[in-house]
Amino acid sequence: MFKFFAFLNRMKYIKRWSLMRSIREENIMEHSQQVAVIAHALALISNKIYGGNIDVSKAVLLAQYHEVGEVITGDLPTPIKYFNPEIKSAYKDLEKNACEKILGMLPDSLKGEYQEYIIPDETAEEYKLVKCADRLSAYLKCVEEIKAGNSEFKKAKISIGNELKNLKRAEVDYYLKEFAPAYDLTLDELD
Repeated sequence: MFKFFAFLNRMKYIKRWSLMRSIREENIMEHSQQVAVIAHALALISNKIYGGNIDVSKAVLLAQYHEVGEVITGDLPTPIKYFNPEIKSAYKDLEKNACEKILGMLPDSLKGEYQEYIIPDETAEEYKLVKCADRLSAYLKCVEEIKAGNSEFKKAKISIGNELKNLKRAEVDYYLKEFAPAYDLTLDELD
């Protein structure tokens, strides 16, 4: 069992955005925590504002573990991951095998408690919400990099912003309208 948690600890060493020069490097652990915070907000927005029925705890835990396979596979940039159906399918299989290997490090008595978060049901609303939170996190990374003077993220910000609008998810639109603008502010402006 100790191997499982030691393995997860390696998330803090796997870097994200490997193809783009970043002013502030981000690791998988930081990214997963941000996605969990965003997923929590999206679930609450869905339930409290739009009358949804999202299991908030499940959404947060799915988000927390959504990149666990990258401890083994590393981060493959989106343009490569989705370049064609064959690469996408092969990478999905690789990610699933990595997640199964990590899950296998747990004693049998705990595997069932982690399995639904590490190898999730992709049809569940909570999983779909986490995918939205993951894209929002990518969008906010672009905002942060541009704000710091890195114009390399401008095209990605526009592209991801359009993806988010095209989702036509009320909770995502709400987040973009009510919360995302604050990411453009300085610390003094947030006061």
